[in-house]
Amino acid sequence: MSTENNFDAVIIGAGFAGMYALHKIRGLGFKVKAYERASDVGGTWFWNRYPGARCDVNSLEYSYQFSDELQQEWSWSERYSSQPEILSYAKHVSERFDLRKDIQFETKVTQLEYDENAEVWHGQTDRGEEFTSRIMIMATGCLSKSNTPQFEGLNQFEGQLLHTAQWPHTEVDFAGKDVGVIGTGSSAIQLIPIVADQAKTLTVFQRTANFSIPAHNSDMDKKHEARVKANYKEFRAQNSLQRSAIGMVPNPVSALEVSDEEREQTYEERWSVGGLPFAATFNDLGIDRRANSTAVDFVHRKIKDIVKDEQTADTLCPDTVLGCKRLCVDSNYYETFNRSNVFLVDIKQNPIKNITKDGLVTADKDYKFDSLVLATGFDAMTGALADISITGREKQTLASHWSEGPQNYLGLMVSGFPNMFTITGPGSPSVLSNMIVAIEQHVNFITNLLDFMKQTQRKTVETSEKAETEWVQQVNAIAAQTLYTSGCNSWYLGANIPGKPRIFMPHIGFPTYVEKCNEVAAQDYRGFKFS
Repeated sequence: MSTENNFDAVIIGAGFAGMYALHKIRGLGFKVKAYERASDVGGTWFWNRYPGARCDVNSLEYSYQFSDELQQEWSWSERYSSQPEILSYAKHVSERFDLRKDIQFETKVTQLEYDENAEVWHGQTDRGEEFTSRIMIMATGCLSKSNTPQFEGLNQFEGQLLHTAQWPHTEVDFAGKDVGVIGTGSSAIQLIPIVADQAKTLTVFQRTANFSIPAHNSDMDKKHEARVKANYKEFRAQNSLQRSAIGMVPNPVSALEVSDEEREQTYEERWSVGGLPFAATFNDLGIDRRANSTAVDFVHRKIKDIVKDEQTADTLCPDTVLGCKRLCVDSNYYETFNRSNVFLVDIKQNPIKNITKDGLVTADKDYKFDSLVLATGFDAMTGALADISITGREKQTLASHWSEGPQNYLGLMVSGFPNMFTITGPGSPSVLSNMIVAIEQHVNFITNLLDFMKQTQRKTVETSEKAETEWVQQVNAIAAQTLYTSGCNSWYLGANIPGKPRIFMPHIGFPTYVEKCNEVAAQDYRGFKFS
């Protein structure tokens, strides 16, 4: 193999994690390369181009903080930035820091195998290329592997078949068409109001109703932006102290310790602000079912106030606790069901039997569609890693190591897989936090560790099975104290993928996680083994 394909570090993925990892690791003087299956940077924001795709974290927070110059020079147009604007931002970052020269696009890494004698990773791509690298950085993303349920007859559909996570790069025109949307998760909730405005008819197939809070999106308040930019460091530091590293300061009061009138008023205030901060209306909504039921009742009443048809409103009211699935943020989602061209089908009551050449069949009806949209989400957190054949020490595969659920240490390393790091992997705050903040924290930890190895002349690092096992137990013990595990089946548990082991994957609590990482680093990286 030519030396040009031998690297100190290889990064898989060029989304926000891969770009920052590339920037930081280059700073160590390493020879580094990133492989990306898309034709440009952006990760999930490259692929998820469906109408209405938008971030549910405020723009001034969902952005990099490693460069104050970048923070000051970039201006967002809206409170919640749209997919095209986020993708433009990603492209700007790649150009500003000259990242593209070390990224190979339209290339999927298909196989990784660790060579114990040479202490390097051997990789293969779908182009037939081979490479070696001492260090593997898996920046594959938490929401990057789309989930397509195995509906009988799906390949027979002759109309326009779309998936929200694999949207065409050209505009899709729904004008005059009969459209079916399967799913009512976050992507569908953003998509449905826009499709309804275009289509002749829109039929929504709902398996499980989700809680959605109005975004109250607006143009960026330039005075607010100026205030934040004047104190961006303090703004970021304050947000990082919140459980999700998002600026939603929790109300330090129990929902059960206030009068009915005060509770109602507090919910109304949070509803009028909108967005994810609604989950922090009271301090016990995530741990006490009685407290949570007060939030459920409030949102149910809101849905029934908005949606005019009583049966439709009842169907849209979730029967789970609020927050055990990711809270959705919308613009006129519930209002859309008041339109005469929009219909809701409960597929818990009338399951989809099969897809036909011109529509689909449920237990009680045959539907005809010109377009069918699968808004069926992702194989979250582990799906993109599972897409690569990864073999570590003693020919052990990652698939076999994770056969009963993802086992790792700090969400960063897997025992038996030396020098392989998983940015925002299972066992870290990742999807329960501001993703870009979580990404930067992980990349900083990894590059500090690599610098430590460079300074102390260590060649390999890995974690022990003991550290790994204890960490997974700790993550799940924290989750067991909340309603995340007992309140519903969610993709946090892998419940949306048939056959996927049920284990709670994200670590709850960003500040406590960072504290633990800092302790580990201060103790010469306790739980890690060096050669």
